[in-house]
Amino acid sequence: MANHPSAQKRNRQRIKRTLRNRTVKSAVRTQVKTVREAIGAKDAKAAKAALAEATVTLDKAAAKGAMPKKAASRRLSRLAAQVHKLGKA
Repeated sequence: MANHPSAQKRNRQRIKRTLRNRTVKSAVRTQVKTVREAIGAKDAKAAKAALAEATVTLDKAAAKGAMPKKAASRRLSRLAAQVHKLGKA
């Protein structure tokens, strides 16, 4: 347990930040899952729509610092490639 006032404050901040990041990451996982389900069902229209929503969610998560910017970019790139491949087929 933190004994100094500054350490107590850092602990309170850590708890708030963890809760905020957890909700953001959960939203990201939900959006990515929606895209993957549409890809699995071979539904190109639904996949494109879900990808648009996932893009916004991932960009916000990266901007807020809930996940690294490059990780969000990599995940978006891979999802977009799968959706694009589905559209061609």
